[in-house]
Amino acid sequence: MTLPSLEAIASCVSGYDPHALPVPQAQEFIARLVAPVTAVEQVAIRAGLGRVLARDIVSPIDVPAHDNSAMDGYALRGAELSAQGDTALRIAGRGLAGDRFEGNVGAGEAVRITTGAVMPAGLDTVVPQEFTRLEGDRVIVPAGAVKPGDNRRLAGEDLARGEVALAAGRRLRPADPGLSASLGQGEVPVFRRLRVAFFSTGDELRSVGEPLEAGCVYDSNRYTLWGMLARLGVEIIDMGVVRDEPSALAATFRDAAACADAVITSGGVSVGEADHTKQIMKQLGDVLFWRIAMRPGRPMAIGRIGHAILFGLPGNPVAVMVTFYAFVRDALLAMGGATPEPLPMLRAACTTPIRKKPGRTEYQRGRVQRAGDGWEVRVGGAQGSGILRSMSEANGLVVLHHAQGSVEAGGLVDVIPFDGLI
Repeated sequence: MTLPSLEAIASCVSGYDPHALPVPQAQEFIARLVAPVTAVEQVAIRAGLGRVLARDIVSPIDVPAHDNSAMDGYALRGAELSAQGDTALRIAGRGLAGDRFEGNVGAGEAVRITTGAVMPAGLDTVVPQEFTRLEGDRVIVPAGAVKPGDNRRLAGEDLARGEVALAAGRRLRPADPGLSASLGQGEVPVFRRLRVAFFSTGDELRSVGEPLEAGCVYDSNRYTLWGMLARLGVEIIDMGVVRDEPSALAATFRDAAACADAVITSGGVSVGEADHTKQIMKQLGDVLFWRIAMRPGRPMAIGRIGHAILFGLPGNPVAVMVTFYAFVRDALLAMGGATPEPLPMLRAACTTPIRKKPGRTEYQRGRVQRAGDGWEVRVGGAQGSGILRSMSEANGLVVLHHAQGSVEAGGLVDVIPFDGLI
């Protein structure tokens, strides 16, 4: 299959400007660039958690298979309930979950029944036992205790035979293995795991455990990238730290592109950086270098090396995380076959004013909490793109959109909560 060139994709994006690219246009470009994997495998339902469903799961049965009771109580005919006074019904027997009542129920009779038990033939209503009293072999139902049809679950109410239970493209969540099991399905078809390789570049970087010479720093980006990738359920290939040396960079890029569907780098993409990373990217692939109208995280590289999609992220730790969530996360989910799901946002009142000029998207770290019937967020402290501690202390990202200006204290802003994301 012939892949469209990056220039062809750019021509389809309205307002495309690689020197000042708005966040929405960058997201549109990437969405047009990536394509999903096609290989499918069958896995046990427990192993499917977090994987992407490759085909619809269609219910082969009605769930529940029979009308059944939603309560412990007495099954009866709703038409026999008296509207003016108590209704007295003779107890004809009992029906238990897994041991249905098989007898005939005559007029003026009821059946003792437990939750989940099949409704006896001809009965359509269940009165909870706490609403009744017993007098010998009869159950007394007070007027108005229930209405006809109450507390009966209908066959196929949850799922009808032939109905789609789980749609292709869904990332399987904790309830889904149970739903599959309720249909008698022991396996599910899922797309193969996406393979993602990543590494950091820079002569100043040292890995954990190495001595730290003057002017050097420990590489944190590979650890935050690992954490973010682990949440996506992809196959992770950590290729370490690569020094700013052309042959080493070229070999690592080739190895990464050969073994992975996506390659993520951090560092070496800023304008004017005196290293070889961008040169090697250009030599080995079809790559564009962007200045995105955002803060933090302005520089970024995007393209292909071989059949692998390349995401070249900035080197500053906070910028790595912000650009990953702004661009890379959704792209990897789409490549893995998942139906796109935008990051959830909530509206919160900002406790302090924020200065901002229209013309770029800004992401600020904040602490969001409940405030009455709504939410409030406090933005404060150092917001520098190299201060990773600020991400650890925050519990959400305040998103100030491209056309948005300054925010007054008490003004509403969008917040991406970290809970479930980071």
